[in-house]
Parts: sequence; C-alpha cells; structure tokens
Amino acid sequence: MVTYGDGLADIDIQTLVKYHRKQKTIGTITGVHPTSKYGLVSLGDSNKISGFVEKSVLSDWVNGGFMVFQKTFFDYINKGELEHEALRRIAKERQLSLYKHEGFWQSMDTYKEVEDLNKLWHQKSPPWKIWK
Repeated sequence: MVTYGDGLADIDIQTLVKYHRKQKTIGTITGVHPTSKYGLVSLGDSNKISGFVEKSVLSDWVNGGFMVFQKTFFDYINKGELEHEALRRIAKERQLSLYKHEGFWQSMDTYKEVEDLNKLWHQKSPPWKIWK
C-alpha cells in the first residue's frame, strides 16, 4: 500500500484492498473527483453567461493518492524514476485499476487547504475520521 500523504479521505482501506485483489491487476489507484478552486461559468445561448458555480466537484477522475500494488510493481520502476512512469507502463499493459471513491477527499497542497482541513478537524466529526 502506498499513499502520497498530502490528502485526506474517508476511504475504507479494507474495501480498497478487496477491490484490488478482485481486479487481479498489478496496481490499483483510488480515483476521486477534484473540486475546482475556481468559479465555473455556466453558458446559455449565444455565449451569454447564465450563472456561476463556486467550488464545483468536477466529473473527471484524478489519482487520490491511495494505492495498492503487487510486489511486481517494483519491476516497473527504473532507477532514478518516481512512480509516475511506472504507473504509465502498467496502465499501457492494462494492469492498473481504478477504485472509484465518491466519498470525502481533499488534497492539502496549499496553505489555504491546510487551514480549511484544520477547521474541519475541530468540528465534532471531521468527514475523514471513520475510525472509532
């Protein structure tokens, strides 16, 4: 199991591992829908703006940073490389699965994201705290 360590999610790790085993691929990454940090523009007829959507959840999938690999994944990493090239190699061989996570996920790449997550932590029940 691998994580980038710069995000929080309410992923059920046991379910992720079971899914990975069922897929019988070298690797499984957790796919999440990112939230746009920009206000998206809604267009109507003749390119007239009909509204704005703030912090909308995008429909695309990104690597949420929670991954499971078979040991053979190490065979795909060349000296001096990070995991990105190896992920591309196993994807090309159709040996990389996507575990679709529709629950809570938030990266903490910026100071603002850290501040927002700290505020959530001080709530009675932060959304990623699924342990008892």
